[in-house]
Amino acid sequence: MLLLGGFFVDSKLMISLLALLIIFCGDSLVAAKKKADHCEVCVGVLKKFGDTLSADEKTNPSAIEEQFKKWCKSAKKKEERFCYYIGGISTSATYIVGEMAKPLSWGMPPEKVCDKLEKKDSQVCELRYDKEIDLSSTNLNKLKVKELKKILNDWDEQCVACTEKSDFVKRVKDLMPKHAPGSVKNEL
Repeated sequence: MLLLGGFFVDSKLMISLLALLIIFCGDSLVAAKKKADHCEVCVGVLKKFGDTLSADEKTNPSAIEEQFKKWCKSAKKKEERFCYYIGGISTSATYIVGEMAKPLSWGMPPEKVCDKLEKKDSQVCELRYDKEIDLSSTNLNKLKVKELKKILNDWDEQCVACTEKSDFVKRVKDLMPKHAPGSVKNEL
């Protein structure tokens, strides 16, 4: 028994209450993290796409559908995958672009539209953007070959004659002034 605020409290009860408090706080932290990156590609695409629409197109669902299909032709990586999932690409197996266009035409926020799309196809919200590598503070020699290849691929460049890791590092360093001029270090 413990004396707490003039009352005697059973120590087992106190431990149980503390455990519940810890579980509740932990769950709210996990929920906050989930909410922060929930549907990040979907929300990002809808915001980018929404910025390309004129005022007249923003209120017309059929115009939104048509413009989205055009926008998807130039999408790359995760954004292209999102277009595939909802039917913005001709090779898509499903077509739920209308489920996206109608709420957008009503002025519904992208987060809510993505929640609606997730109910139709859960894959929509499972997409995550790849983490960007900060080339200005990264030692290229410590990166894996796979990461170096990804950098080159992101730049639409290749390293045809590369056989060693040092070849990839040299190629990335050679192309940095062209593709990432802010990250070039001046070596004396």
